[in-house]
Amino acid sequence: MSTKPVSINADGISEPFAAENVPWEEWSEGSRYGTRFRYLSGHGGATHVGVALEELAPGMESSLNHYHMLEEEQAFVLAGEMTLRLGDKTYRMKTGDHVCFPAGQKAGHSFFNHSDAPCRFIIIGEKNPNDVIFYPETGRVGVRLMGEGYDRSAKMDYWQNADTQQKPQK
Repeated sequence: MSTKPVSINADGISEPFAAENVPWEEWSEGSRYGTRFRYLSGHGGATHVGVALEELAPGMESSLNHYHMLEEEQAFVLAGEMTLRLGDKTYRMKTGDHVCFPAGQKAGHSFFNHSDAPCRFIIIGEKNPNDVIFYPETGRVGVRLMGEGYDRSAKMDYWQNADTQQKPQK
């Protein structure tokens, strides 16, 4: 995502801007995942709340199914329709529908465009630098502060690899 704000004037004030002036960015992974988006909050210089205008193409999924421990997300459908995968259930969402994913809600979420037309929606989320993200389908645990991911099944005992016999040096 773009991190250089462009709507900041010479006095350091964030000014209004048209969403259409924010460039589209795209990503994809294989034939299943991918989206294009306009990172509105980054364009405006925001540091605490992330807002993106996303467009999900037919047949594509927005992300790995996931949930956040410390970060809340919300989505509002502007045009089109898509399927929300939330825990064990699916929900059809259409223009005007809204959903909240409270921090710590242990139900993975992702969007899939089941329709024949693009679906446009706004996604809003905190930019919590300490967030921990769980990916139920893959067992991945993302630790944002460290910029790393871990395999949840590779659990360690608290004392594992610790020398419990050697006395500390004086």
